[in-house]
Amino acid sequence: MKQLADQQLRFAPVPVRMEQVGRAEELAFTVDSRQKYSYPDLCEKLTKYRAEMYPNLEVTGEDLLHDLRCFVEDLSDSANLIADAAAEPVLTLQDLSKRFNVSEKTVKRWRDRGLAGRRYRFGKRKRLGFLTSLVEQFEQLNSELIGRSSRFTHVTNPEREFIVRRARRLARYGASPTEVTHRLARRTGRAVETIRYTLKTFDEKYSDARVFPDATQPLSDEHRRSIFKAVRSGTPIRQLVEKYGRTRSSIHRIANEYRAKVLIEQPIDFMPNDDFGLPNANELIEEVSAEVEPPDHAPIDSKGKLPGYFADLYALPLLTREEEGQLFRRMNFLKFKAKQLRGDLANSQERVGDMNEIERLLEKSLAIKNVLIRSNLRLVVSVAGKHRRQAAGFFEMISDGNMTLIRAIEKFDYSRGTKFSTYATWAIMRSYARSIPAEGTQLQRFRTGTEIVLTGEEDIRPAASTDEKLAANQYETLGSILGQLNEREQEAISLRFALHGLSKPMTLEQIGDRLGVSKERTRQIINTGLEKLRQIAGDIGLELLLDD
Repeated sequence: MKQLADQQLRFAPVPVRMEQVGRAEELAFTVDSRQKYSYPDLCEKLTKYRAEMYPNLEVTGEDLLHDLRCFVEDLSDSANLIADAAAEPVLTLQDLSKRFNVSEKTVKRWRDRGLAGRRYRFGKRKRLGFLTSLVEQFEQLNSELIGRSSRFTHVTNPEREFIVRRARRLARYGASPTEVTHRLARRTGRAVETIRYTLKTFDEKYSDARVFPDATQPLSDEHRRSIFKAVRSGTPIRQLVEKYGRTRSSIHRIANEYRAKVLIEQPIDFMPNDDFGLPNANELIEEVSAEVEPPDHAPIDSKGKLPGYFADLYALPLLTREEEGQLFRRMNFLKFKAKQLRGDLANSQERVGDMNEIERLLEKSLAIKNVLIRSNLRLVVSVAGKHRRQAAGFFEMISDGNMTLIRAIEKFDYSRGTKFSTYATWAIMRSYARSIPAEGTQLQRFRTGTEIVLTGEEDIRPAASTDEKLAANQYETLGSILGQLNEREQEAISLRFALHGLSKPMTLEQIGDRLGVSKERTRQIINTGLEKLRQIAGDIGLELLLDD
């Protein structure tokens, strides 16, 4: 149903979407939560088009009611409906709460009973709204449920006083909040959630006389992360309940919220493709490329002539062009599906099923990525061998090439028809071109040329000690006259040229952050200071070779 809603949002015009919203609202009143429904039949009822995808898929009535509600909200939200412009009065959650004498939470629970709400714009903000005709229809079909909810008796003042007094006594003897709420629920005949809410409200209202002084304090982000990690590692919930003074449901909720936060903040990058948006994309991509591991090929026999690392590389089979394309296609498609599914977590952070599915998709895409990495490690060794300059740095070159290979796998667009080995080879060569020439230049300053050794010619290159002495004199001269600048110019130039023992120069942006000015203003300060220094040096007959 989520995929169907996304398709309608992408391709269907607004009038067609609103017709589908009306059909979904009417369909919700006919759903029985105990039955199962065929997905092609549901698609035909909503869109007047019978889908060929998932012919055997069945949806439970409970899941269907939830998905229909989300379907109505998503499609109506995209239409930018205005409440005042509706053809009939639109009721809010507060209006329904007053009309039926129930809480807003009760009204929200009715949404999974068939009362679907649309997203309307009330003034400058969007809120959930319900058409009067749909509310009346829901009232006729669920009169017993509404009557039972409206007759619910709230906790009286004497009963509230008894609950607080009894809870304080139990807490004084060391009972945890969970144990207190369960004991009082059995004693009073009230629901556990009612007891918990009563005590929570009392502690918030009377902060100086709290029943549980520590339990109601907001948890820090560090504590939430610790709870999340503990739940993921299998720590018993009872231990966390006792440690943090929260209920079991609160522990689960905190862990799920932090889990959703981690997934939302996790970057999911993929190479897009037009095939991903097709209605039958799953059949075209997932079923064709169902195998994550490449097919078995006969590994190359190294015959024990290679070192351990290289022998392991040659034990892995190479991929054919077709296998390679399928793996890249499936890896990016899995990330595409995970990113689409992640879009709902920001609005509903406790959808555990969606989070499980996102993690499953990402794990499968990572498994495919590892296959691609292992199958192309030999390529890195080959390119590194051709660009090797010295034996001592060969494995460092392989390490750098492996990192470039991983980035190349993430950025490779298989749909262009280029073989990945060609793309990766150029990426690795570009990486070496940036690092090797600089390294060779540095080494050449300390290396005697072959021609000089054979012919006995004089080495006319300046000695390293001469360059170092010249640089030392320059900095000593600069330091002697730096005190004639103002304080801001002295600090900017010292940071820019790594004076006074600094390990490396700072950028203009970093210096600007230190001085509290913009990057351009920092450049102006440094240039002004340098001009002053050159003027001072000229007056005393010195020459400074500083250039920003």
